[in-house]
Amino acid sequence: MRRLMATTQGLATALLFGVSACLAQVAGPSAAASAAAPAAEKVLRVAYRQAETGFDPAYVTDLYSRNILANIFDTPLRYSYLKRPYELEPSVTDGLPEVLDNATRFVFKLKPGIYFADDAAFKGQKRELIGADLIYSIKRHYDPLVKSGHLYRLQGAGILGLDEVRKAALKGGKPFDYDKPVDGLRLLDRYTVEIRVRNSDPRFTYHFADPMLSLVAREVVEAYAGRVGEHPVGTNAYLLSQWRRSSLIVLTRNPNFRELYYHEPIPAHRPDLAEDVKKLQGRRMPMVDRVEVSIIEESQPRWLSYLRREFDLLDDLPNEFAPVAIPQNKLAPNLAKQGQRAVRYERADISLSYFNMEDPVVGGYTPDKIALRRAIALAINLDEQVRLPRRGQAKPAQGIISPGVYGYDPQLKSEMGQFDRARAKALLDLYGYVDKDGDGWRDLPDGSPLTLEYATEPEAQKRQLAELWQKNMTAIGVRIRFKIGKWPENLKAANAGRLQMWGLGWSADVPDGENFLGLAYGPSKGQSNKSRFDLPEYNRLFEQQHSMPDGPERLAIMQKMQRMAVAYMPFKAETHRVFTDITQPWVLGYDKHLYQRDFWAYVDIDTDVLRKSQTQ
Repeated sequence: MRRLMATTQGLATALLFGVSACLAQVAGPSAAASAAAPAAEKVLRVAYRQAETGFDPAYVTDLYSRNILANIFDTPLRYSYLKRPYELEPSVTDGLPEVLDNATRFVFKLKPGIYFADDAAFKGQKRELIGADLIYSIKRHYDPLVKSGHLYRLQGAGILGLDEVRKAALKGGKPFDYDKPVDGLRLLDRYTVEIRVRNSDPRFTYHFADPMLSLVAREVVEAYAGRVGEHPVGTNAYLLSQWRRSSLIVLTRNPNFRELYYHEPIPAHRPDLAEDVKKLQGRRMPMVDRVEVSIIEESQPRWLSYLRREFDLLDDLPNEFAPVAIPQNKLAPNLAKQGQRAVRYERADISLSYFNMEDPVVGGYTPDKIALRRAIALAINLDEQVRLPRRGQAKPAQGIISPGVYGYDPQLKSEMGQFDRARAKALLDLYGYVDKDGDGWRDLPDGSPLTLEYATEPEAQKRQLAELWQKNMTAIGVRIRFKIGKWPENLKAANAGRLQMWGLGWSADVPDGENFLGLAYGPSKGQSNKSRFDLPEYNRLFEQQHSMPDGPERLAIMQKMQRMAVAYMPFKAETHRVFTDITQPWVLGYDKHLYQRDFWAYVDIDTDVLRKSQTQ
């Protein structure tokens, strides 16, 4: 802990001096000197609570890495930053794609004159973004060697011909054939791509605003084979200029970035941003020259560093400091007086604890195994979890679909959200999970020890959550031990099916409930489906609703799938969390967008306000 705080303070001091040195150039001793001095470099300093896993768009699934790579790579489409409800708009395409033939054919036309950041892989040539890059970026998800964490989302639509190329690579043990033509991906001209899918997919275009379909260059992937996540080269506003794993990530302005100007509407949902938005109109983006992301996993040093003004943006206020920073869920008067701003929002996410369905202790589909998982779930006191470690910044979940997406039912009440210790004990007794050897702990029906192993991370809130799990399991006579590891290592182990249980959060990629239903979709095992749940009827319903337009019939199927998840309990849905971001007074234009990750290009630093703060 001391070493982490010392490292954080040293880094923050260095960053602070760096900003001060820049400001000194502006506030020089004479007008002549000031006129001759270069403009101050604008630096946005951010602290993240979890370490990155890498920057390969086809591979990474964690929120923190995706937020960073979204500022390096472009996607074909994007969401308007400040429009609500959320609205898709072109990013590097000339208009929105044409949607044809009952949402089975889509035509994307890229804008000419968009270039990748310079890289040795291009052999000194300026490399333009073209339609072939979109085709290649899609194909990478189907390459078995890539191990895409997003493949199931594309396979649901059934892009014609790609599954066959993937199967050939899997069956023959040969490299994936990127050059093999497929009916589903056609290059109509240098900038135009036609995509054809087997099944009607009314929401297919959502994927093209998601970082998973970041546009990559084949030359770069081949030049850094096996190390693509260490050498991200894209066409977006920033490029990776420094990286110390799990410590510091520095992005700097991409010199090849196209001309893009701020044009956001004054947001009705954030009237406090009205003056910022007016001030930023017409400015060339990005407005910030440099973004520095520090990884500070412990809540206290992250919060204290922000209070010392060592960071400009506190992404995700630690819950334990909510009573101080946002009493009654409003920014504290002392912080508001300083000019700080708070953005409070539901992230459209769920926190859950999953059971590995292939684990010999907690997995399986027989009545006794289902009873064990349901008993464990019933023993979890969610109200206590919301009140204590989450400090009221969440609400108990009744199902796996979160608020803020299509398919959420605010009236749903289910066993997923119940706390009933007596019923939990009765279920365990009924199915033979009793103390057979007299040591005070329940055993498996065959008499062997019943021990749960729950993976977690070494941070304050995770320790508090683990303590509640310990308390709740002890109350029903079930042993539990905790396996502590870093977030990236736990994620890798979860994807490989090596964890018995793990607690994590899942945030929506698109404003649709399918994103959460996919957590239990069999073909996505090792990807979004950490529980490795695989029930044929659930899979069939998932595929059926995927091709349906929004409406009562689709909603009915989505609710049926939620009930199936409750019945089999492959995971205990725990809470829907509420988050708060806080910005320093000199940060202009910041808002939280749930689905647009490259928001750093939309904010600015008011150097006059920053300079005044340094003299106070």
